[in-house]
Amino acid sequence: MSNADTVITALRSGYDGLADLVRKFSDEDLAGPSAAAEWDVAQVLSHLGSGAEIMVNTVQLTLDGKPGADGDFNQTVWARWDSSSRREQADGFLEWNEKLTSLFESLDDDQRESLRIELGYLPAPADVATVGRMRLNELALHSWDVRSAVDPTATLAPEAVRELLSQGTMDLSWISKPAALDGRTAVLNVVTTDPAAEFTLHLADPVSIGEASSDADGTLSLPAEAWLRLMSGRLGPDQTPDIVQVTGPVTLETLRNVFQGY
Repeated sequence: MSNADTVITALRSGYDGLADLVRKFSDEDLAGPSAAAEWDVAQVLSHLGSGAEIMVNTVQLTLDGKPGADGDFNQTVWARWDSSSRREQADGFLEWNEKLTSLFESLDDDQRESLRIELGYLPAPADVATVGRMRLNELALHSWDVRSAVDPTATLAPEAVRELLSQGTMDLSWISKPAALDGRTAVLNVVTTDPAAEFTLHLADPVSIGEASSDADGTLSLPAEAWLRLMSGRLGPDQTPDIVQVTGPVTLETLRNVFQGY
């Protein structure tokens, strides 16, 4: 399968898994806290639902050869979702994420390879694999926000982890807080399992990722899904597997302060 194929497969698996849970939620469940700060479960679903509606519109306009919607479209969508009841937000999540997933699945082989989608906030239109992977990142993390509220042992979906870890060198400047290092610098070799990978985390200003090095100051060893949760501020003390280990000049708490979440 192509890059886009595997991403779309992971999107379907991730949506179906969360949808099965959402269909069982009572009104009380929807009003309960999620792992996303200041959002209840329904608000997380609203975020995923409104995002799906906006992306359906974006992809469909691209397929139709039309220019992207103006900024008022997004604002109107968000306002409508924000004013909806919790049950409406949950039902809307199911409706629009099914539409988005089905739309990605409907793309033929040529479209999956050659289509370029203008998102409005990237320097250039992006291919289907890139756009799908961005959506997968959001779906995987916010699915965990919902599931971990009822299951403290919840982890990120394996299909999503494989895709998100395979992104290669990523820009950490927008999700990291180098001020938390208090001027210190360090290089950690990051060693993940499930899947296995090795690379370096450069703790400086800016924080960055590079290839594995024999001159690192220490090591961070952890499951790949825990690494993704650490980067997104979702690896608190009560959410950390026992097998996570840090050696060298920085602590896991320092890393949590560097990656405070998004």
